[in-house]
Amino acid sequence: MRIIPAIDIIDGKCVRLSKGDYDTKKIYNENPLEVAKEFEAHGIQYLHLVDLDGAKSKHIVNHKVLEQIASQTGLQIDFGGGLKTDDDLRIAFESGAKQITGGSIAVKDAETFIGWIEKHGADKIILGADAMDEKVAISGWQEESKEELIPFIKSYQSKGIQYVICTDISKDGMLEGPSFDLYRKIIENTNLSLSAVEDQTVRELKLIASGGISTFDELPKLAEMGCEGTIIGKAIYENRISLKQLESYILRNG
Repeated sequence: MRIIPAIDIIDGKCVRLSKGDYDTKKIYNENPLEVAKEFEAHGIQYLHLVDLDGAKSKHIVNHKVLEQIASQTGLQIDFGGGLKTDDDLRIAFESGAKQITGGSIAVKDAETFIGWIEKHGADKIILGADAMDEKVAISGWQEESKEELIPFIKSYQSKGIQYVICTDISKDGMLEGPSFDLYRKIIENTNLSLSAVEDQTVRELKLIASGGISTFDELPKLAEMGCEGTIIGKAIYENRISLKQLESYILRNG
C-alpha cells in the first residue's frame, strides 16, 4: 500500500482544516517545499497536494507551489482543488502534476471529466469521491450533492476510472481513525471478481483512503482490507505518526 502524505495549501502556506471547515485553518509551515523535502528525505515517493484556495474559488490558484515542489523534489504529485476546465488541467500537468484529482467536476460536469479520462488515461485522472453520510460532497465540501457515494463510484468505474480517493468528511482532520466500514463497503461493491463484468474498459478499483488517520496501527489494517494507498495529513503534522515510522513501513513493504 502506498503512503501518501498530504499538503493542503492556502495563501501558499501548508495548512490543515477540520472537517473541511475553512474557519478551522491551522498553519503548520509557511514553506510547503520545505515540508515536501522532509517527506522525500524519509523515503516518501508520493504527495497529495490540495489547492484549497482553488477549491473555494473554482479554478487553479496555487500552481506555483506545485511547480516548485515538482521541480525541486522527485515526489510524484497528485494535485487537486478547483480544477474545472481543460485549461486548469493543462496548467496542473505543465506545472508538474503526475496525476490530478477531480471532485466537484465529476458531479457537476461529468462530460468534461469523462473527456479528461479519455484524453489523458485512467492512470492520470483520479476521482475524488468525498462523502458525508454516504452522499458525495462537493465545492471544497461546502455543498452536499444528491449523489449516493457507492453508485457514483461504480458509475465512474464503468467509464474507466481506476483511482478513487475517498474521504469521509466527518472523520477528516479529527484524528479519530478512518472510516474502515465505508472502505470495506466500497471495496466489496466494486470488486470485479464478485460481479461478472465482461466489459474490458472496467478495471479493478484502486481505492485510496483519506481522512481520520490517527495512529500508525491503522495503516496495516487499511492495507489488509485492500486499500491501494492511504493519504495522511494531520497525524503527521501533530506528530501522531512519525516520518521515521513511515520510512520503516515503506522499507518493509516496498
